[in-house]
Amino acid sequence: MTAPLAAGNSRLKDTRRLSRRSVRTERRLFLADGPKAVEGALSAPGCVVEVFATVAATEQHPDLVAALPDGVPWTLVEDRGLASLSDSVTPAGVVALCRHLDRPLADLLSTPRRLLAICADVRDPGNAGTVVRSADAAGADLVVLAGSSVDAYNPKTVRASVGSLFHLPLAVEPDAEAAVRAAQAAGLTVLAADGDGEVDLFEADQLLAAPTAWLFGNEARGLPSELAALADHRVRIPIHGRAESLNLSTAAALCLYASARAQRA
Repeated sequence: MTAPLAAGNSRLKDTRRLSRRSVRTERRLFLADGPKAVEGALSAPGCVVEVFATVAATEQHPDLVAALPDGVPWTLVEDRGLASLSDSVTPAGVVALCRHLDRPLADLLSTPRRLLAICADVRDPGNAGTVVRSADAAGADLVVLAGSSVDAYNPKTVRASVGSLFHLPLAVEPDAEAAVRAAQAAGLTVLAADGDGEVDLFEADQLLAAPTAWLFGNEARGLPSELAALADHRVRIPIHGRAESLNLSTAAALCLYASARAQRA
């Protein structure tokens, strides 16, 4: 057995640079931390470049070793070396080096789609990852991170998606207005999730049954008025209690599942 790499190993030092978004963007590489993320990454053809793992994690996860594609190395790393690749307080001992998964929006919309989520200026990585997870669970076809949204490959985003980042087509579109117009051009009705919307989510089944792109805004500021105005309809989630509003990821889950139910009725 090859000796595990130490924390000072030059390859590990170079890999640690992927903690910076600029390096991830330049190299089109990122790290998937933990067994669930690595399992998801291994299920995505061509995604994994290499897996780093401690001896203990290797013994604990023989299923991951067995799922390793031909030609992808499983590299043993000392505990301190592995911890240096993880942003987790208690590293699980296994990290995959992965290729970026996003594709151009135009390419992804060239195939007919029935349900997608456009996240405009969503800045919290946990929210972004949870929206990806909810979209996956609701059977959505695509997630778009638009405008100045958080990096899809931020470690917290990857972790919050709980593997769904590897299941669902993803586009990154710096121009949120262009993302909305592209969805409309592809035949999707764009629905802006807006607390002041003129349409009640619970009374919109006929509208929701059509191919739909949900448009979600920033956690603190919501959707800019000019972006919301581009949507075909603005939809509000009724609040029956005294809460002022809903968390973005909770609202997104409700909207996506309402569409999934209507489209499957």
